[in-house]
Amino acid sequence: MAGHKVYSAIVRAVKTGRLKEPFGQKEFRLACPGFADGAYRAFLNKHRKGNPGGNSELFIRVAPGKFRVIRPFKYGL
Repeated sequence: MAGHKVYSAIVRAVKTGRLKEPFGQKEFRLACPGFADGAYRAFLNKHRKGNPGGNSELFIRVAPGKFRVIRPFKYGL
């Protein structure tokens, strides 16, 4: 599943310090290269806590365009 690959890449980048929290789309793109443009534009908002689509809640929006990963990490990461 592509979503798990994106989320796994974000968690790895946060754990290794390549991605500092809070982060936005630009920082996500720089720390986790190689995904389709749509992943960078939509993934964080689509999976934020309280998202209207009922998608998995993986991030907390702490300011407009800025996110933190919800802990504990999901999917055994």
